[in-house]
Amino acid sequence: MKGPGLYSDIGKKAKDLLTRDYNFDHKLTISTQSSSGVALTSGALKKGGLFSFDIGTVYKYKGTTIDVKVDTNSNISSTLTFTDLLPSTKTIATLKLPDYNAGKVEVQYFHDHATVASTVAVKQSPVVDFSATVGAHGVAFGAEAGFDTASGNFTKYSVAIGLTKPEYAVSVILGDMGDSIKGSYLHYLDEKQKSAAVGEVTRKFSTNENTFTVGGVYEVDPMMTVKSRLNNSGKLGVALLHELKPKSILTISGEFDTKALDKTPKFGLALALKP
Repeated sequence: MKGPGLYSDIGKKAKDLLTRDYNFDHKLTISTQSSSGVALTSGALKKGGLFSFDIGTVYKYKGTTIDVKVDTNSNISSTLTFTDLLPSTKTIATLKLPDYNAGKVEVQYFHDHATVASTVAVKQSPVVDFSATVGAHGVAFGAEAGFDTASGNFTKYSVAIGLTKPEYAVSVILGDMGDSIKGSYLHYLDEKQKSAAVGEVTRKFSTNENTFTVGGVYEVDPMMTVKSRLNNSGKLGVALLHELKPKSILTISGEFDTKALDKTPKFGLALALKP
């Protein structure tokens, strides 16, 4: 899609580097795809002492994608994505059962210098979310708001600015209805953007609380990547990603409290297989 990107894309690269792949449960995912384009994914998750399983299928045809997932808790979720209903638009419809009130419809419009998105919940008195982003040459200004039609009150509003270049990405977000401000800086260490360092600072005005997190990712070789993060509370996280074969990845992650080493560390294991 063209344009400055969605509002949610501002600061996303730094956020993903600091949060993605840090999994402290046990997870197994197996994905296959037929010659007709139907993808089948089955997953097993152990969280604490509880086990859960799910199976999903994805079918793509021209500009339409159908995604259906069923889990052992009798939850059914389906997502339909259309990219050719109207020019420069993307429409996403989500339905969940038995909680049908969780369904929503989102429409995204992409222009060379602007992006607009709106989400409406599928219920009698829906919550409506709206966001807009304008910009060019790697600079993006954005704002978002949520409005509850039942109470007549805003559920959220925030503004942000982002600057993205091949060597770095910077963002500042004033969120939580003006109660917090977050700034992040990500710097790539190589031309392929496989290794990077990142820093993020958050200020909560109502509590005078500051949170600071630094992290990084380093590609040891084409098959192995190491990630780490550390915040001002002393929580140190490490993740090791090893590509066993193309698109099949083993992730081992852990988190330690450097200010209380007597506490039991958290460990996680995730295996994603694509035969």
